Amino acid sequence: MAQLTAILIGAGARGAGSYAPFALDYPHELKFVAVAEPDANRREKFAKQHNIPEAMTFESWEQLLANPKLADIAVICTMDRMHFHPTLQALNNKYHVLLEKPMSPDPLECLQMEQAARENNCLLSICHVLRYTPFWSKIKQILSDGHIGDIVSIQLNENVGYWHIAHSFVRGNWNNSETSSPMILAKSCHDMDVLSWLMDQPCVRVNSYGSLMHFNEANAPEGSADRCLDCAVETTCPYSAPRFYLSEQFKGWARHFTPELTKENIVQGLRETNYGRCVYKSDNNVVDHQVVGMEFANGATAMFSMCGFTFEQERRIQIMGTRGELRGDDDKITLFDFLTHQKTEITIPSQSSGHGGGDAGIVRSFLTDVRNYHGQETLTSAVASVRSHLMAFAAEASRLDGGKSIELTAYAEELMKQSVTK
Repeated sequence: MAQLTAILIGAGARGAGSYAPFALDYPHELKFVAVAEPDANRREKFAKQHNIPEAMTFESWEQLLANPKLADIAVICTMDRMHFHPTLQALNNKYHVLLEKPMSPDPLECLQMEQAARENNCLLSICHVLRYTPFWSKIKQILSDGHIGDIVSIQLNENVGYWHIAHSFVRGNWNNSETSSPMILAKSCHDMDVLSWLMDQPCVRVNSYGSLMHFNEANAPEGSADRCLDCAVETTCPYSAPRFYLSEQFKGWARHFTPELTKENIVQGLRETNYGRCVYKSDNNVVDHQVVGMEFANGATAMFSMCGFTFEQERRIQIMGTRGELRGDDDKITLFDFLTHQKTEITIPSQSSGHGGGDAGIVRSFLTDVRNYHGQETLTSAVASVRSHLMAFAAEASRLDGGKSIELTAYAEELMKQSVTK
């Protein structure tokens, strides 16, 4: 099996921590030969791990992509609003691209990236990693084999976790849709994608409700301060930053604001970065709960619920068919047969890579797709991703318009008109 080469644009938690380790575990399959990352510590650490010479390390994607094509693949893991331009340039440079989700917070940019991949005859795959996990792959197989008959309805709950929403979506990089993406894209485009994939039918209309109900200044406790370290009521707050980041359970998440996890460094970060701010006095604006209703072409329906106020961080799914029912959560799938009343339980083994094995799974699949690419659509290529992204964009538009039902065909046609005029 021929080794493929790659460049990395964005050496943060997803790029350097989730996808690139595949090259260290399977060096005969993948080698990184260049990196672009503005943070010097991250850039130097990645270069050292992957034996990349200094001449092949760059502060910006513009510097890296100004070179002639250096590798087979570009792995792009910048922040959400920095996906479009490097992806377009990489495709124009004839790289096959593995792009972190979401594609872009702008639907027109999503359409343009899909078109650029097609025009350059390059593969553009989006990191919808759930499709590559043993758990979700098994559910898809059960449905495809007809074990529950025709799907009538799906209910999917994304329980974000009270600590995770505070970390990533109140204090963290995805807390404001003006600088990142709406929650339905930043966190839940995975869910829109997996619903589209499992249903295997075009979505025809959506509606959505949700809000930033709790994490706002109106709910700040009396006597609270702008920062947890200065707060007189911090010990009574379930979202206390010191309780999170100074505990053994959660201190690993402090890597988002300090490379060295000493108590001194963590405390300094809590004093100087957004991760030490009061959850009620941050600059967040994304929702902390949202529901989306969907109708598909064959009349089947789906209901998706995202909520930050849960103890566990997990997804739970219930799929109701004409001959049976499937329920899944964590590592267990339970199948109920209406005819025999047989109950079948399937336990998925623990996975070593992140997202239930999806992080390594998508890289392995992407390398296979690149080796065999002849212009075909792949499991999470841009064509498939655009479909589920449009569901997310329409859901957000509905939420902002009081839950108005939005027809997907008309919505997509209007976007295409805008794309042509631009």
